[in-house]
Amino acid sequence: MAGPAYTRLDVDERRRRLLELGARLFTEHAYDELSMAKIAKQAGISKALLYHYFPSKEAYFVATLEEKANELQQRTEPDPSLEPMEQLSASLDAYLGWIQENAGSYDKLIRNAGAAPEVRALLDRVRTTTAKRILEGLSPNGAPSPVLRTAVRGWLGFMDGACLDWVNHNDVEREVLHGLLLSTLLAAVLAAGEATTAT
Repeated sequence: MAGPAYTRLDVDERRRRLLELGARLFTEHAYDELSMAKIAKQAGISKALLYHYFPSKEAYFVATLEEKANELQQRTEPDPSLEPMEQLSASLDAYLGWIQENAGSYDKLIRNAGAAPEVRALLDRVRTTTAKRILEGLSPNGAPSPVLRTAVRGWLGFMDGACLDWVNHNDVEREVLHGLLLSTLLAAVLAAGEATTAT
């Protein structure tokens, strides 16, 4: 019984190391610049062994992004003990902190969203989860209006653009960006409320 358990741990550890390597390689190189042969060489293993863990370069790329997406989701989980706006502010700050630590991965995620259907699906899942969290905080007693849902989803696109600019230029303080993002979301929410009242 001890043998299989040890082997399983060894397999998990190797996969973990391959994911760490993938996160670095896909950050340092464009998606099209890498091949499974190059990745295997960097990992010091055979291409056949790499294919044992990941059936394709696309699957490997998506797996590295999944790791980062799961980490991001855990880091930005709202604190239910806080008021809705405090929850949002804290989660946004955690999100920006994660981007600072993973600037290369974030840049590649946004820029390579069209590289594979799975990447687009992953990015859409992250955005949908984020929008759901925000809308649940803003409309705790019922379904949000279609206008509010549209405003929040539109703001997420704005946030992606602003954060990508922040990562690429690195000339805006994190606190300033946090304030900008929070104020533009509040403006979108207020505009959605006015639009709903006007209809």
